[in-house]
Amino acid sequence: MTFHNIEFAAREARRLVERLPRAVRFIVVGCTGLVIDLTLFTAIVAVAQHPLIVRLVTLAIATIVTWRLNRAFTFARSNRPQHDEAVRYAIVTALAQGASYAVFAALVLTVFAWLPQAALMSGAVIGAFVSYNGHRLFAFAPHRPATAGDSASHGAHRA
Repeated sequence: MTFHNIEFAAREARRLVERLPRAVRFIVVGCTGLVIDLTLFTAIVAVAQHPLIVRLVTLAIATIVTWRLNRAFTFARSNRPQHDEAVRYAIVTALAQGASYAVFAALVLTVFAWLPQAALMSGAVIGAFVSYNGHRLFAFAPHRPATAGDSASHGAHRA
């Protein structure tokens, strides 16, 4: 296979992905992150035996992967500098992963102590809901530059 064939296949795959609705792309990216998270968690918790600490590590790794995939495939460019977008992503992700981890911790310490993977999946569902809406409405929301009319209308609201 030549470089041009690989490049062509990559372009065609990207076009196919871009035809999918955003919510479907988000779910695919989320499932990819979840598989990474769950696989690493299961492997590490088998030897570490500290599910609360192990989960923090695997959650961080999965978050980095999903950020890059969401930026590349799920959400349109926001027209913000990448570092600004990363900060917004981190804020939303901290809220979403905080909710996910809280559900995980509550369940792994109680009803799912015998099966921490079930607690992980339960937390992931809650985190996904918070994450999708936060990223859609805040992290990757299109940036609109301020116009002269915006500053005049803001002043009118203050008066």
